[in-house]
Amino acid sequence: MELASGVYGFPVTVSYPDRTLTITPAGVETPDGGLVLLDAGFPDTVDLLEDALAEEGFDYDDVEYLVLTHQDGDHAGGAAEIAERADAPVFAHRDDTPAIEGAKDPIKGDPSDRYDPVPVDVQVVDGVEIRTAVGPLQIVATPGHTPGHISCYVPDAGVLLAADASVAEDGELAGPNEHFTPDVERAYDSLDTLADLAFTDVLCFHGGHVEAGPEDVAALVE
Repeated sequence: MELASGVYGFPVTVSYPDRTLTITPAGVETPDGGLVLLDAGFPDTVDLLEDALAEEGFDYDDVEYLVLTHQDGDHAGGAAEIAERADAPVFAHRDDTPAIEGAKDPIKGDPSDRYDPVPVDVQVVDGVEIRTAVGPLQIVATPGHTPGHISCYVPDAGVLLAADASVAEDGELAGPNEHFTPDVERAYDSLDTLADLAFTDVLCFHGGHVEAGPEDVAALVE
């Protein structure tokens, strides 16, 4: 799913005994035709994500950087395997790095079921930019869902890669899933931050693509 030239969503659908779940990692092309991959999915969706990449003409060998938007297992669970297969450095916010690396337990879920830790090569903070073929990929700190949750913004493409800062429900933008958001007030403050950006398309990790702008994000806070 190409949201704009060089900006992709990679939907992955996995079936469990009690439900079917679709997650949507994202990617942005690099100047030499590679990929910045945003999020790794679950440990058991690594091969399914590889299939989703292939549908857009990529494979793990094309992944130059793996950016983890936060520590939750559906985003970082497959990171150790993907980083090894891609031979790619891992980026994450410094406040979620201890959980991703295994120095701390993730703040959600059963610690006995935690995913394989992975070293974070580059700790990012708000305002960091990654060079891509589409222009800068900007890191936007959006804490609340986790302490180090980030969203990513591609201003030259008018695309917001929201991760779990928001979700999409039936094609409409919604606020963060409060059941899985320990600091709901801070998460809504983060939406205020996103509402200050300029975009026409939003990709949510849960719910996928929505045509929406900053006014739609601002409305979630009102």
